[in-house]
Amino acid sequence: MTTVHDFSVQKPNGDDISLDTYKGNVLIIVNTATKCGLAPQFKELEKLYQQYKDQGVDVLGFPSNQFMKQEPVEDQDMIETCEMNFGVTFPLFKKIKVNGNEAHPLYKHLKEKESGMLSSDIKWNFTKFLVDQNGDVVKRYSPQTSPAKIEKDLEKLLHS
Repeated sequence: MTTVHDFSVQKPNGDDISLDTYKGNVLIIVNTATKCGLAPQFKELEKLYQQYKDQGVDVLGFPSNQFMKQEPVEDQDMIETCEMNFGVTFPLFKKIKVNGNEAHPLYKHLKEKESGMLSSDIKWNFTKFLVDQNGDVVKRYSPQTSPAKIEKDLEKLLHS
């Protein structure tokens, strides 16, 4: 059976990294955009990351420019923007597509495991997926769901 740990992604510099690096950790996987009206969620995601990283939680950000071109900057500039404007220290990866035929295989998997309300497509920036320590997708959250509202589900996974 395929899990999130079976996929590889690229760092902004183009180096491949296998997500099995995160085996044993709870993951919050989110598609991001620095010019999005929901970009203040970067700060909330960073807060969760800081609060729980020592307990085995990682936030993984996947920039996407598919929604009204709200991630127009190049990968390295995007990381600097996130650090400066939002204090982001959690990993951000190379810009990807999350919908359509060119969607990254990781996102095809995430959407297959947890579809949205009307379709499996990602509706907007900051759609969040909670993944357990074994790489299984546990829950999907809408873009409007505050990262703080994920905390209860996060706690359950950490203590199960």
